[in-house]
Amino acid sequence: MPRTTMKAVRVHAFGGPEALVYEEVPRPEPGPGEVLVRVHAACLNPPDWYGRTGFANIPEEIRPRLSLPWTPGSDISGVVAAVGPEVTDLTEGDAVFGLVRFPDIHNGGKGYAEYTTSPVSHLARKPESIDHVRAAGVPMAGLTAYQFLFDHVRLEPGKTVLVNGAAGGVGHFLVQLAKTRDAHVIAVASGRHKEFLRGLGVDEFIDYTITDVAKAVRGVDHLLDTVGGLQGHRFLPVVKAGGTISPVFFGEYHHDRAAELGITFASGQVHSDGAQMAELARLIDTGAVRVGIDSVFPLADAARAHDRAEQGHIQGKIVLQVVEE
Repeated sequence: MPRTTMKAVRVHAFGGPEALVYEEVPRPEPGPGEVLVRVHAACLNPPDWYGRTGFANIPEEIRPRLSLPWTPGSDISGVVAAVGPEVTDLTEGDAVFGLVRFPDIHNGGKGYAEYTTSPVSHLARKPESIDHVRAAGVPMAGLTAYQFLFDHVRLEPGKTVLVNGAAGGVGHFLVQLAKTRDAHVIAVASGRHKEFLRGLGVDEFIDYTITDVAKAVRGVDHLLDTVGGLQGHRFLPVVKAGGTISPVFFGEYHHDRAAELGITFASGQVHSDGAQMAELARLIDTGAVRVGIDSVFPLADAARAHDRAEQGHIQGKIVLQVVEE
């Protein structure tokens, strides 16, 4: 008989990484329009550790309320283990990856597990040129970069793009996707990431620890800021009149002053999209986009993976490996 339980990582009480409990839980069943995925790898993203703390970083009046126990994880790569009713696009044995049920935090992807279910429309076939660990590093960060550049900014060929925090999960996809539109890409990160970003094809690299970007750069068409924070407004002199700023995380950008300078803001909430995942898979298989991996941990060591995330200065993505390749 097939197994009715599985291993998963859940949060029973909000707190630090130690709140992540590796335990036996019931195996889910796919509903109409869904598939059951045998998860081979899952990826860490900020909503995972924010949710683990009960979103303690968000003001209480607008803080999401999670029901416990809660299983983190929206990014998965794996193999279809079963199909639900009304599914015709995928069959058992198909290798898939995707951002599952995001931004629905409450009923999210539940990717920190041996199995999870997903709407078919949130998945695409895994790129053939990479393994599940690298594929799991793509969904949220890759879709965030894709949607910011092509849905919100609507990047035109030949523009100048500055990416702040260029070596991180979203940042390293932003610089590569911008290059697919022949953009002139300026990458801002600490010096330890210089060779990594040069290898991704950036045109200019600025080490923010020794250079004041606000004094060194002018005439940028589009600034994409993956760092945010209270000093985000320091980038206003960098952007030309008619240009845009895209904050990936919350920041203070002095919107009134930006309007006086002719700068507008282009952003939006990342969301699941299987068709865009398929395009990212195509770009990966053609070699136009590479997936940077910071570190890999077994599913049972999710707490250590969260410890790594909280240290910061991440280069690429942190991945939980569920099945040994």
